[in-house]
This record gives sequence, structure tokens and C-alpha cells, in this order.
Amino acid sequence: MKFDVLTLFPEMFEPLKVSIIGKAVQNGLLEINLINIRDFSKDKHKKVDDTPYGGGAGMVMMSEVVYDAYNSISNKEKAKVIYLSPQGKTLNQKKVVELSKEEHIILLCGHYEGIDQRVLDEIVDEEISVGDYVLTGGEIPAMILIDSVSRYIKGVLKEDSTKEESFSQDLLEYPQYTRPEVFNGKKVPEVLLSRKS
Repeated sequence: MKFDVLTLFPEMFEPLKVSIIGKAVQNGLLEINLINIRDFSKDKHKKVDDTPYGGGAGMVMMSEVVYDAYNSISNKEKAKVIYLSPQGKTLNQKKVVELSKEEHIILLCGHYEGIDQRVLDEIVDEEISVGDYVLTGGEIPAMILIDSVSRYIKGVLKEDSTKEESFSQDLLEYPQYTRPEVFNGKKVPEVLLSRKS
């Protein structure tokens, strides 16, 4: 699975270099490419935003710089392009499993008041939200999507790890226990002690 991430802040993606996702990248199961949108600004100060037509607070990311960053991606014609946006459909486990079947996903991270609608209309296949709240940008939602989808890529986790976990069958997972058998006077449920570990 290949992820290309269009972002103004590639340094925010450091957490993806560790743990299960980091190992999957090292083992060649995942490819995560970070594309700094600011690198495609033609402005000497690397400006990527401007005031919105019609007024209002905040700034809007300009269409041309986003479009040029997108065009730098190879084999983008076969990729699914997702804009992380509060206006998108909320990410859920069903969508995660569906996205895990893609071979190439391009994630577009917005900032400020968003991105000029014209470029979104031109390149985006789907808008996805990670919840009904506002964040400063699309980087954390992009990491959530990468993490959740990657768990379903063959070889990233052990064979049966995704079958009996929370939301896998529209239910939450049951409580888990490990050694010691007694902690602060609380014992592991008897039914679990009778099973072989």
C-alpha cells in the first residue's frame, strides 16, 4: 500500500516512523511519502494562502500550489484522493476496511479556513472527517487514517489480529487481563483462569 501525503507540515508525521507502522514501512509493506505543499509555491516567501473572496476571517490555501504539489506525484491516475475535512463523511471501521483494498491513496491535508474549492473539485475523490470537532489541520486526521487502514494490510499485523477487535463485528472488545493474577487485591476473572494461556 502506498500513501502520498500532501501537507504543509511534513515534520508532524514523525510518529509514523515508530511502532507497528514504522516496522511495516521498514519491511516494505507500506510506503509513506510526504510532499511539502510549500515547496511548490512560486512566491519568494513560500506563501501558500490568501484572503478569501467574499471576506471572512482566516486564510484559504491557494489552488495552484496544491495542484502543482498533487501533479508531482507519480502514477496518481490510479490513486484514490482523499481530502481530510470536517465536511467529509465520518471515518468508521467499514470505511477503513474498504480503503485497505486500495493500492495507492493520496491524502490532502488542509489548513487555515480550508482549500480553494476549485482544486478540490479537480482532484479529490472523497472527503473524510475523523469526527465532529475542529482541528488545526489535516495532519492528525491523515495519521489516524494511515494507522487504521494499515492494520488491514496483509503482513502488518498477525493473521487473526483484526478479526476479534473492537468494531470488527459492530461491537466493542471485551476487557483484557494479564499477569499478575492479583493486582491491588483485584483478581483476574475465574473463567479466564480456567483457559490455557
